[in-house]
Amino acid sequence: MNRRMVWTIVGIVAIIGFVAFGAGAFKSNLTPYVSFQQARATSDAVQVAGKLVQGSDLFDEKASVLRFDIQDDHGDVMRITYKGLKPGNFHEATQVVAIGRFRGGALDAEKLLVKCPSKYQGLDQKASTS
Repeated sequence: MNRRMVWTIVGIVAIIGFVAFGAGAFKSNLTPYVSFQQARATSDAVQVAGKLVQGSDLFDEKASVLRFDIQDDHGDVMRITYKGLKPGNFHEATQVVAIGRFRGGALDAEKLLVKCPSKYQGLDQKASTS
């Protein structure tokens, strides 16, 4: 084998190694959406989504801990515990996505995504009635 062929093979192996490493790192950082039942059954980080149960929230300002319940489409309710600042638009939320791990009867959320109704919702209806 000549020197050029060896360097070509080394280059191809290096590229394959980098692609495999990148794919593995990408996959390990994915947090899948799961059902409440699946979240309770695993110790892995997961995402769950549900409708905010109105009146279920309790924010401890001293400890900076927010506790609330969300409900899925099947009526199952899950307690969420989040250590951090309460999102400013929390009470207008139509849906909450919590990312974390299920421990001790609640999902310990590391991140919250609060989905609120759009301020543009219903504009098409108003425009058509004018």
